[in-house]
Amino acid sequence: MAPKALEGVRVLDLSRILAAPFATQQLADLGADVIKVEQPGRGDDAREYGPPFLGDRAESGMAAFFLSCNRNKRSVTVDFKTARGQEIVRELMSCSDVVVEYFRPGVLDKYGLGWDDVHTEFPHVVMCSVTGFGQDGPYRARPGYDGIFQAVSGMMSVSGIPEGQPGAGPMKSGLSLVDILTGLYTTSAILAGLRYRDRTGEGQHLDVSLLDCGIASLSHYAENYLVSGTVPERRGNGGFGGIPSQAFTCADDRMIFLVASSNDQFARACGALRQPELARDPRFDSIAARIGHRLELLEILEKIFRSKPAAHWLTELEAVDVPVGPVNDIAGALADPHVRSRELQITMQHPQEGPIPGLRYPIRMSGTPVADYTAPPALGADRDAVLCDLLGYDAEKIADLAAAGVI
Repeated sequence: MAPKALEGVRVLDLSRILAAPFATQQLADLGADVIKVEQPGRGDDAREYGPPFLGDRAESGMAAFFLSCNRNKRSVTVDFKTARGQEIVRELMSCSDVVVEYFRPGVLDKYGLGWDDVHTEFPHVVMCSVTGFGQDGPYRARPGYDGIFQAVSGMMSVSGIPEGQPGAGPMKSGLSLVDILTGLYTTSAILAGLRYRDRTGEGQHLDVSLLDCGIASLSHYAENYLVSGTVPERRGNGGFGGIPSQAFTCADDRMIFLVASSNDQFARACGALRQPELARDPRFDSIAARIGHRLELLEILEKIFRSKPAAHWLTELEAVDVPVGPVNDIAGALADPHVRSRELQITMQHPQEGPIPGLRYPIRMSGTPVADYTAPPALGADRDAVLCDLLGYDAEKIADLAAAGVI
């Protein structure tokens, strides 16, 4: 079996929904032992976020939403609102390197499981608290979901149809984009916290806010505003860098996305479009000129692309090394021959449900390849094994805790 990059790291996952479970799934993919703690009888809310459900059965607790961010984990059920449940969670913390939680600020403190208690008792632990608005600030107690953070962060303001066109207005990304971006930020922060802990022996608290991550992800949009003082406008399917960087509709109503922002790319694209004179037009002969006259150029290009089908333009532009691609739906993307050659789709075997399709960890690692994928666990599937192997509980004690509703 190939070595795993995070072999020997144990993560206690008290999180739910998407952002934090997506982060802990990445750690699990990389070899960490991730123990997911769920509420007895119900579990992670995401188990109910369907349809679709595995096997078309809502009672399976296996919504596709849940499947997307909980593979390679073990599930135990503990009611930490009870004193005995709190003891179990503390015991699990004692043998963990990382604790990840997704509750509003102060919730875990009520049960003696917040950062101050954890750090006092287990100073080696890196604790990561993922919340909507952060551990402090006037909004700290507010609830929130991905769409809220796309709205509040300004992300929606730069997405959608431009002003003056039918249907104009801010638009939410179809993806739960802030959740996914927050998961990525969270993973890198946890790894940094572990690196520091390994050097010093000291854990630390990671305060991860979905709003903060949404704002940070504005990247060059925010920097453009900070430098110029001008609020970025919506550009629909167009980019915010060089021009053209845009989706165009072709004669067969299929769309392609073209990026020809450098002068060389633009000249080659104009040749492929049989309009070489455009590259010499003073309105379009430099990057700055094309940005300044973007609406005029886009109007010309839209008419050109409407004259022939998408396959024609893809062939012509690819032949002269101009970045271009079809605008696929998800089915088209997963069926793309290049995507298939990269083997991004995987199959996991579930002991009760059979094969489960999914997407692999996207990074190929030469020394510690990610090759093993276990299906997302049924609720509490690993409860007895974890409590026995890690905490030394015997069958009688486990049965007693189960009868009391603690696990």
